[in-house]
Amino acid sequence: MSTSDHLFERACRVIPGGVNSPVRAFKAVGGRPVYMQSAEGCRLTTADGRELIDFVNSWGPLILGHADADVVAAVREAAGKGTSYGANHEGEVRLAELLTSLIPAMDMVRLVNSGTEATMTALRLARGHTGRNRIVKFDGCYHGHADYLLVSAGSGLLTGGIGSSAGVPADAVRDVFVLPYNDDAAARELFSARGGEIAAVIVEPLAGNMGLVEPAPGFLKTLRNLCSRSGSLLIFDEVITGFRTGLSAYATFLGIAPDLICLGKIIGGGLPIGAVGGSRKIMEELAPLGRVYQAGTLSGNPLAVAAGIATIEKLRRTLPYDRLAAFAERIAESLNRAAGAEGRDFHVARAFGMFTPFFKRGPVRNLEDGKGCDTGRYGRFFRGMLDRGFYLPPSQYELCFTSAAMGEGEIDRFISAAGEALTEAFGKP
Repeated sequence: MSTSDHLFERACRVIPGGVNSPVRAFKAVGGRPVYMQSAEGCRLTTADGRELIDFVNSWGPLILGHADADVVAAVREAAGKGTSYGANHEGEVRLAELLTSLIPAMDMVRLVNSGTEATMTALRLARGHTGRNRIVKFDGCYHGHADYLLVSAGSGLLTGGIGSSAGVPADAVRDVFVLPYNDDAAARELFSARGGEIAAVIVEPLAGNMGLVEPAPGFLKTLRNLCSRSGSLLIFDEVITGFRTGLSAYATFLGIAPDLICLGKIIGGGLPIGAVGGSRKIMEELAPLGRVYQAGTLSGNPLAVAAGIATIEKLRRTLPYDRLAAFAERIAESLNRAAGAEGRDFHVARAFGMFTPFFKRGPVRNLEDGKGCDTGRYGRFFRGMLDRGFYLPPSQYELCFTSAAMGEGEIDRFISAAGEALTEAFGKP
């Protein structure tokens, strides 16, 4: 029995399903999860001593790669001064100043402990600001596991959502409308009928939880205009895209100013963190200045803040974004060209330094399109890549991330290995 198998059996006795996050369970791809022992640069070392080139990068935050020397030094220095104060400190001020200086739509920012906390806070703030209860989200966009965000579309456009998890009360989701992503007409119809009741629209401006799905031209501007006319707030969930698409929020590059932006992942340099920010007028409605309550003992944790500052400052010095985008573009073009020549139901969607290999013909524009993917083939592809030394997301509907620790050699090896794994996934002619 491998060390990973042994660890998984031990875990199953004391942890539900043996994992602390469901996607780690490998249920979507088959087999048992791999356990990691250490990581450096773009490589993971498993508990069984195997070396894997990592295209998950802790689900996005490790844009500089694992154990970056500057980030580790910053965390080590911070830890030497104390791991948590439960009190104010200079580091949280410095990170807040850094974020607001780089994101024009943010006058003020509140640090929290996770992306889920960031979206919860943003939506509570929107409801408090507008005095309304209803919110709008989009099918396939994930905004954390708060009850009212674990919701699927109801029976009709104007019907509140239905809970998508056991334990979510019907009352928790009755004020949530769920629309198809990239559907301008559906958004206009809803706002025409119920716009005066809607506190906020929350959206991933570049979707990353149904695989990589880009916004259609004009879609996000339509949402901005609808919210502005109705007095609703527009919230961009940029937990994934913030500082992944460039040295700011994705909203900055779109030229669209949402009312609130949620951040996470990269701003903590791989340590747990989240943030919500926006205009001074809205943000000052948070306690202790306003009536919207939010609190967290570990918010602004000195270790996470130190890692985030070190990461963002290194990104500002090195600006790796063009190189990461070129890596993803090479992968997508090579594999799409080969798939076209073979007539395979396969394509790679990519944006910036991120990509998703979809096992269907493109494009994927929304969750309904994504449901047509052959997840069984993805599972075979995943296992084929794992056998060849590459760690990919154990789900068809997640993102692959490049990192600044990668070089052309790793990209060449990935393309070669993917060609072989795809042949296996589709079956030899």
